[in-house]
Amino acid sequence: MRRFLALSRSVHGVLDIAMPGFVALLWLGHFPSWQVLALCLATALAGYTAIYALNDLIGVKDDQEKVAGGITPGYAVEASAMRYPLAQNLISMKGALAWFGCWFALAVLGTWLLNPKILLIVFAAAALEVLYVKLLKVTWWRTVVSGLVKSAGPVAAVFAVIPAPSWSGLLGMLVWLMLWEIGGQNIPADWNDIEEDRRIGARTIPLVLGLRTASALVAISLGLTVLASALLPRLSPVAGGWPFQLAILAAGAGLLLPPAIRLARTLDGRQAARLFDRASLYPLALLAIVTVFVLIR
Repeated sequence: MRRFLALSRSVHGVLDIAMPGFVALLWLGHFPSWQVLALCLATALAGYTAIYALNDLIGVKDDQEKVAGGITPGYAVEASAMRYPLAQNLISMKGALAWFGCWFALAVLGTWLLNPKILLIVFAAAALEVLYVKLLKVTWWRTVVSGLVKSAGPVAAVFAVIPAPSWSGLLGMLVWLMLWEIGGQNIPADWNDIEEDRRIGARTIPLVLGLRTASALVAISLGLTVLASALLPRLSPVAGGWPFQLAILAAGAGLLLPPAIRLARTLDGRQAARLFDRASLYPLALLAIVTVFVLIR
């Protein structure tokens, strides 16, 4: 089971589920019924488990090249001896396909029960994930695709609780989510894999644009993430006032900016991995904040 969980990056996936939880509470302003809450959690778990597994299924040939050249020890939350379990033949292709298929079917079922319109987002996320993997050796612009994939879960969560959300609010939230993913997740993850990616001819931002430019993009993206987060309380009926806004700003400033600054100063791969870890905790911190304000309102 640990091998299949490694295929779906289970630790990172569980942390990611906090972001749909945060935006759902943010837009709704209160907890939904326990039936809806349970269905949302189960659907989010299934969706993230399936999409992360899809990454390794589509990219198995590239991963096999990396494994053949030797896996560089990693320091990020998703790095382990079981990285690329499919490429390492720790699980079979049939087993991986069955794993993905079961979880994706559960995600589709849960989405249908919540709001059939969200199915478009689910299938779009899967298609974009395939595109993201296929662009590894083509262009570093694939990082934008990564931002769209990571934003799919939170956007779907909004539609699960709000039948007709504000399109301008959704667009603003999408920009904020993509900035966090690109600066806090995608570029640091590629930085952590830089030696493996160099061997197989990958075209990632750290390799194509250089570490100095990559660190500047990280700092700019995360600085804008924190600034954009100041607008998030406007999307919510939660009457938290300035304490709510300040708490959200503090979460971003505390978790995202210090490691981004250290990375820009040192250009050290370990700092990129630490930034990845801290950015992975950002959704959990936001979920805790909105939960407190929902409970005390």
